[in-house]
Amino acid sequence: MPKTSARLLALLSLLQTRRDWPGALLAERLDVSPRTVRRDVDRLRELGYPITAFKGPDGGYRLDAGSELPPLLFDDEQAVALAIALRLATTSGAAIEQGAARALHTVCQVMPARLRHRVDTLQVTAVERPELRPDPPVDSGVLMALSAAVHVHEELRFDYASGADDGGAPAPPRRAQPHHLVTWGGRWYLVAWDLDREDWRTFRVDRITPRTPTGPRFTPRELPGGTVAAFVTARFRGSDGSSADWSCRGEVILDLPAAVVSRYTREGVVEELGPDRCRLVLGSWSWIGLASAICRFDADIEVVGPAELKDTFARLARRFAKA
Repeated sequence: MPKTSARLLALLSLLQTRRDWPGALLAERLDVSPRTVRRDVDRLRELGYPITAFKGPDGGYRLDAGSELPPLLFDDEQAVALAIALRLATTSGAAIEQGAARALHTVCQVMPARLRHRVDTLQVTAVERPELRPDPPVDSGVLMALSAAVHVHEELRFDYASGADDGGAPAPPRRAQPHHLVTWGGRWYLVAWDLDREDWRTFRVDRITPRTPTGPRFTPRELPGGTVAAFVTARFRGSDGSSADWSCRGEVILDLPAAVVSRYTREGVVEELGPDRCRLVLGSWSWIGLASAICRFDADIEVVGPAELKDTFARLARRFAKA
């Protein structure tokens, strides 16, 4: 490779690693004069790279966004990370499988053999849970529209499919202040303040049809629970969102080693009481759900509390006896 071409690639790689580069520092890193850096910057501009100069004591250059996407350079770690992310994108539920596949092919086509081999060893098969009515994929255009509204804090108007046919007149459009776009259990959700109901709501994105234009800008509100992760976790556990705790929580003693119980509970708290005995504190969205989760363990159960959990076990015992 000619020395000038190699230097241009090195300069482009440096410009991609940070926002601003003082000209003197670029010259030092490339072991050339500031005049040579200026000439190389001009050559990159001719190739379509939007490089701007900034003034000041440490005047230099930055690589800005342009109207078209120029060729990019990635180091080995970035290239492998990009390829893996594109391969996993087919499991995101965002209806971008074809675009991700084309992008992955483009990236792998220009990869060195040593990197392509690493990427080829990663084979991912998306296995969907069997459902009577699988969820439709989320349109990538809807995702981008919602994401843009979240970013600039603009109110949204959108039609929302309830998921059940009520047989009545079409529902009026919803009005909400979008705060976060999240994924949970393979689905996309919009966390927003519902203006009509004056409360927080989580909307399934696959049921949203945005209307245009968007509304006025708003000042973001503080989410109950402090963080979006805590809020969403609490909502799907059945609480009001003010805490990430389950709405039903109980404590039992199991005649099983703590190591065995810990292996099969992801969110419970397990305390060892002896070689073959442990305490389990577990939560669920209902007392029936909690009792059923505890019954998974093939062991004698002693309910410590609360009374609601004891009553539920008694009710299940009578139900099972009849069965």
